[in-house]
Amino acid sequence: MIIDAYNTAQNERGRSDYLTGARPGEAPPPHVPFDPNALLERMDAADVDMAMVCSLAQRMENDFIIELVGKHPDRFFGFGQVRPSDDDALAEIARIAGAGMRGLKLHPTLHGYQFSDHGLLDPVFEACAEHGLLVLVNALDDAFCSPLAIEEIAKGHPGVPTIIAHMGAVWNVLDAILVAERTSNLYLDTSATLLADVRRAYRRLGPDKILMGTEWPGHDFDLERMKIGKAILDDADRALVEGGNMARLLGLADA
Repeated sequence: MIIDAYNTAQNERGRSDYLTGARPGEAPPPHVPFDPNALLERMDAADVDMAMVCSLAQRMENDFIIELVGKHPDRFFGFGQVRPSDDDALAEIARIAGAGMRGLKLHPTLHGYQFSDHGLLDPVFEACAEHGLLVLVNALDDAFCSPLAIEEIAKGHPGVPTIIAHMGAVWNVLDAILVAERTSNLYLDTSATLLADVRRAYRRLGPDKILMGTEWPGHDFDLERMKIGKAILDDADRALVEGGNMARLLGLADA
């Protein structure tokens, strides 16, 4: 199976120019409900069997993601979100896990915390361990969640597989590779990374710690598979990166 580790499905776009594509001074375009067929068509075009979906951190839409996965359980698996500083964060983790979510996406930069904050993050990771959730950390060259800070928390929770999204690109890739090499439960996703970075990670780590992530709709599945195909020439190793590793983390024995 080809399983993609990171994509977004945003339903409510609000007034943000970033989310609506509006030019400065323009009114946002009318709301258009999310069309899952647009995502499924791009998956099918690239022979992707399953894809993770989560909401963008600008608006956390856990119920929308739960509903989307419930309608397409054979194609999507969901990651919910919380702000760790919210009083109901741990209760929300329990709720989304009970609703079938497979992981938790964290975005320290937008939600205002340092990832090395044990008082804030240890309870979150303990809840994820209790409920069998993976963790994905948005780490796109962010000062709030350097790979070394992510390792500081993850190493204390070895039962929680933790994905460093984007390999910490751009400037933090080398540190992301370093911590993934020495910390058993840390993994790297390929979304928004350079071809050279995927090659670099593969040379250092082999195939077992790398997960294909596209972050659709910002990128496309066929382009991500092309990038990985150029970086990893061995068929068996590429099969692990393009789905085998994620299948193992999700417990999909048949995959």
